[in-house]
Amino acid sequence: MIDFEKLAQAMGELDEDTVVETLEAVMAEGGGEASKAMEACQKGMDIVGKLFEDGEYFVGDLIYAGELMTQAVEIMKDALASGDGSGPKTKMILCTVKDDLHDIGKNIVKAMLEANGFEVIDLGIDVPADKIVDTAKAENIKIVALSGVLTLAIDSMKATVDAFKAAGMDDVKIIIGGAPVSEAACKVTGADEWAHSPQKTIQTCKEWAAD
Repeated sequence: MIDFEKLAQAMGELDEDTVVETLEAVMAEGGGEASKAMEACQKGMDIVGKLFEDGEYFVGDLIYAGELMTQAVEIMKDALASGDGSGPKTKMILCTVKDDLHDIGKNIVKAMLEANGFEVIDLGIDVPADKIVDTAKAENIKIVALSGVLTLAIDSMKATVDAFKAAGMDDVKIIIGGAPVSEAACKVTGADEWAHSPQKTIQTCKEWAAD
């Protein structure tokens, strides 16, 4: 029996051995509870974020937590993927917006998107709106995921959505994610959807890809 509370706590405490052992146990049982395990890891990341805010964790701890989360996704990749992965892959853009240099959350989402059959064009961090629009044009992209951790990322997200509208590319669906993102922020930016968890990002992009 997998103890998901213990898993969340272990992720929050950056206890790599317990996290890896638990996830390997999930996979040994057939991977049926991989999404529950992913939720527990996400809860653990919330603990990490809180401890960082309280000054108990530092930037190095955040980076380590991100690496641990990426490792978690890697272990459960096959179980997190749904469908048989055959047929053409949906190509999409993922990046951290201009003036934001954070990539931990973006990298986790990328690993999960790829596990679910997406071909992800990762433009990296601090990406200006025109570069995203130009890439979408060149690659005929219909789904864009914008990430940001800083509050000022909201302005860059809005600028990016506006740039797509100015280019007459209203058919491109844009989802925003990251710490400062909320329903209110989604309205301000004009994005189509917002997400706080990788799971919601995956679910939304899969729905868009199916349309």
